[in-house]
Amino acid sequence: MFTTRPTLQGTFGMVSSTHWLASATAMAVLEDDGNAFDAAVAAAFVLHVVEPHLNGPGGEVPIIIAPAGGRPQVLCGQGGAPAGATIDHYTSLGLPLVPGTGPLAAAVPGAFDAWLLLLRDHGTKPLADVLKYAIGYAENGHPAVERIGATVETVRELFETEWHSSAEVYLTNGKAPAPGALLRNPAMANTWRRVVKEATGPTREAQIDKARQVWREGFIAEALAEAAAQPTLDTSGERHAGTLTADDLAGFEATYEDPVTYDWNGWTVAKAGLWSQGPAFLQQLALLPDGLEYGTPDYLHTLIEGTKLAMADREAWYGDSADVTTDALLAKDYNDARRALIGETASFELRPGSPDGRAPRLPKAVTDGSLIDVPSVAGVGEPTVAKNGQTRGDTCHVDVADRWGNMVAATPSGGWLQSNPVVPSLGFPLGTRLQMMWLEPGLPNSLVPGRRPRTTLTPSLALRGGEPVLAFGTPGGDQQDQWSLNFFVAVALRENVRGGLDLQGAIDAPNWHTNSFPSSFYPRETVPGSVTVESRIGDEAIAGLTRRGHQVTVDEPWSEGRLCAVARDPETGVLSAGANPRGMQGYAAGR
Repeated sequence: MFTTRPTLQGTFGMVSSTHWLASATAMAVLEDDGNAFDAAVAAAFVLHVVEPHLNGPGGEVPIIIAPAGGRPQVLCGQGGAPAGATIDHYTSLGLPLVPGTGPLAAAVPGAFDAWLLLLRDHGTKPLADVLKYAIGYAENGHPAVERIGATVETVRELFETEWHSSAEVYLTNGKAPAPGALLRNPAMANTWRRVVKEATGPTREAQIDKARQVWREGFIAEALAEAAAQPTLDTSGERHAGTLTADDLAGFEATYEDPVTYDWNGWTVAKAGLWSQGPAFLQQLALLPDGLEYGTPDYLHTLIEGTKLAMADREAWYGDSADVTTDALLAKDYNDARRALIGETASFELRPGSPDGRAPRLPKAVTDGSLIDVPSVAGVGEPTVAKNGQTRGDTCHVDVADRWGNMVAATPSGGWLQSNPVVPSLGFPLGTRLQMMWLEPGLPNSLVPGRRPRTTLTPSLALRGGEPVLAFGTPGGDQQDQWSLNFFVAVALRENVRGGLDLQGAIDAPNWHTNSFPSSFYPRETVPGSVTVESRIGDEAIAGLTRRGHQVTVDEPWSEGRLCAVARDPETGVLSAGANPRGMQGYAAGR
């Protein structure tokens, strides 16, 4: 079948990411005898520089790792709500929702500590060796991709009138960066240089721990806490100070945990837990009937309707305060009953289930209809940013596999250039992940100090016969586990290429998404019955979905999905990689 590029194959190392410079950086580390974890960390810090509209050091990251010969683990780089982030505090300000921008939306940043913990425990390189690439691009500049300029242009007035420190970094003579123009961030370069200088100790591990301490308790923590205390114009239209303090920063450490897994069609898929939307991917698999013919209108209808059911459960049951188990949500009897709800026509209802026989509870803003009938947003995985910085699904991704059998999948996000003003001394802003929590008590995802906001970030790892085989993921907010589902099922059901998985073919396959459930992002809208498809999906499929009652939006031919993937054949050791052609910046590399 047609593909935009070949599925890469080799035996030395494979990388896939959402930006070619990050992929090149990871490959350079592998060539320098670094392992997959060294390479992923170096690529991640480059992504902070070259995709600042999609992620930053002030954001967060979930990481799934498969060390050679070891068991897969999830590394959680999602910080919780600050101690002062209570529902009473926000509602006392007259806010019905956590704002989509500004310091009130800032959770404790988690990405930096997670990446350094990964480097300490599983990498081999000194900190200076993995940071030098990001320092170089921040100091000497990198050619700006089109979407950076488009994002900056959208919020240019906000930068000029309110967020002056951001204007100093991202505007030149009042203009956003032109495509290909060198974009520099000397403050960020100086930040990482200072971290390296202060990260002293007798061993590599001690130096990395010192760097983590510098972030949590040193000059970085001081600057972030000061920035959070500054009243800032946010999406509410008013200026608010945040709740993040130095004590919140000092108290956070990234943590390891076991993944949630589900067996399907000879595969075992591993995801992060109910503090993420990851288990929804597993529920989508559990809802699939046997015998689906790939790519038919029935196939698409079934996947879309199953997604609606899984995401309805996400709204009712997922969160860091969840009192349901994934065993209950993935139980055969439960999913058999849920599958029976998939009818011949599109559902316009939000239908959460009752695992263990308990009644679901949805936020009042969902049940009272206030999130209904917002126009559908096509191409939502690209930077969709309002003039006030309100953002949908802006994220990046990186996967690495090395010759020793290590694999890693990570989805860094948050701390976007449009989320908060740049901290002048650091070169990057705080994040806004608290916008995903509800200002209503008693919900699994209610705003509670110390609790993690239910993130949309959801990397994936798949095993066969207990051996890690496939690492993959995508940007796209609420669309991540929809686009990933379409990719994974394509990999699992279609013919292989050259004795390996057809990664590029599955990435290039026409994709879709539905917004028929509440968005995780401010202002939390929903579009019942909606589905957005790439025009390449074909007239027959579009007609079939329309006939079944779906409200179909036909988007550009290459607009849905941003997948990255790497694979390893445990029997031969052959490595593979593919990357998304949409947006003209994702790339795979390997040999």
